[in-house]
Amino acid sequence: MRDPDSIKDNINPDHYTSDSIECIDAIKASMSEEQFKGHLKACSLKYLWRYEEKNGVEDLRKARWYLDKLIAENR
Repeated sequence: MRDPDSIKDNINPDHYTSDSIECIDAIKASMSEEQFKGHLKACSLKYLWRYEEKNGVEDLRKARWYLDKLIAENR
């Protein structure tokens, strides 16, 4: 079994960060709070919808990442 730390980060790859801002932060800054929550919900649903046919557990992890962000936005 591979060491989890040696696995490439497919959820937050380096190309999603430009200079000091992450893509998700730029998206958030461009939307209202309600719109951003909708974006997070839609992304989570997208990965849940496709996981069996496309990337399996990787898509479930991506869905969880967006769901965790949505939970944090609702605290």
